[in-house]
Amino acid sequence: MSDSPLYALAVRVGHCLKATGRTLATAESCTGGWISKLVTDRAGSSDWFDRGFVTYSNAAKVEMLGVPAELIQRHGAVSREVVEAMASGALERSQASVSVAVSGVAGPGGGSAGKPVGLVWFAWRVDDDVSSESLILPGDRDAVRRDAAWHALEGVLARLVDE
Repeated sequence: MSDSPLYALAVRVGHCLKATGRTLATAESCTGGWISKLVTDRAGSSDWFDRGFVTYSNAAKVEMLGVPAELIQRHGAVSREVVEAMASGALERSQASVSVAVSGVAGPGGGSAGKPVGLVWFAWRVDDDVSSESLILPGDRDAVRRDAAWHALEGVLARLVDE
C-alpha cells in the first residue's frame, strides 16, 4: 500500500486543525513517530503541530508523559488506562489543544492470549474530553503500524468535525 492516502489524510487533519485554531500533540509507542512524520512531511505543519512524544519504553511513558508507573504495572502498556494517560500527558506537557496517543502490539512477537499481536489502543483528548478505543489490526508489523497511524489521524479528524 502506498503512503499517499496517509499523507492526504494528514493534510486534511492539518486543514481542520488550522481552521479551528487548534494544535496537535502526539504520544506514540508502537507507531514509533510515524504519525508525527506524516504530519510534519507537510509544509506549514508548524502552524498546527506542536510536538510529538515517542515513548516506546515504559520508562519513557513515565518520564516524558507522566504516566503513573503503577498504572503500567497494573494494566500493562497496551491498555485503555495507559493510553488515556498518555493522551492527557501529551496535552499537559505541550502547548497543544488536541492529542492522540497510540500503544499496541505490532508483532511479530510479544502478543499474549489477552493482548494478541495486532491489538492497538488509541486515545484522543480534545480540551478536557478523553475518548479511547482498541482495534485488532491484521497483517505484519508494518501493516499494523501503518493502519494504526491511519486510525489515529482519522480519529483526530472525526473529533474535530464533531465539535
